[in-house]
Amino acid sequence: MNEDVGDGWATSAAAWIVEQGEDGDYGRRCVLDAPMRARIEGRGFRHALDVGCGEGRFCRIMQRAGIRTTGIDPTEALLARARELDPDGDYRLGRAETMDVEALHDLVVSYLSLIDMPDLGGAIAGMVRALRPGGTLLIANMTSFNTAGPPEGWTRDHDGTPRFIIDHYMDERATWVSWRDMRILNWHRPLSTYMTLLLDHGLQLRLFSEPQPTGGTPEQIARHRRVPYFHIMEWQKPD
Repeated sequence: MNEDVGDGWATSAAAWIVEQGEDGDYGRRCVLDAPMRARIEGRGFRHALDVGCGEGRFCRIMQRAGIRTTGIDPTEALLARARELDPDGDYRLGRAETMDVEALHDLVVSYLSLIDMPDLGGAIAGMVRALRPGGTLLIANMTSFNTAGPPEGWTRDHDGTPRFIIDHYMDERATWVSWRDMRILNWHRPLSTYMTLLLDHGLQLRLFSEPQPTGGTPEQIARHRRVPYFHIMEWQKPD
């Protein structure tokens, strides 16, 4: 959850904390958490870095899995909430592009934070630097099909049928998205931009999945199946 001047995170932090609670919003609870936990549990990871940790929710999940965790985020209010919920945790102010951390992590996580980073190339380079050889970079991200929708996104036909509009897919851009007293600047990039940057660092793709909802109302499930919100990627840094 990277915060730059005017990206909305400072003014939206309080509403975000209310929205997430301690268990996360619908997308996290019912779509992403189970497959993300499956990628970290029982695999012997010892030291993880959560880049864009926000209020520290996934750090706490990793700690419950026995993984020593460091969280980094540039939004002071979110870090304060993380420390309140986890007083013994390691939460640091900083951003992926310029973070100064040792390459001792066998796991680096970006859980829905890449869409907030204006300097994606610098951010990915920082994550790769933080990984020890053989380490794993685990990414949960908004799909590029979904981020190509705003500001129009969901609309209705003349007969009232809901449709999702995708436009200017190949054009990288920042778009303001608003919901429940939050207004955040998100970045749309085509999938090829992400894949090229990751491959250029010599990373090896080990997993690509598009998780489906496992709970929620019929309307929530149908909405996520019609226009998938998320994908998960796992990359390995060569020895």
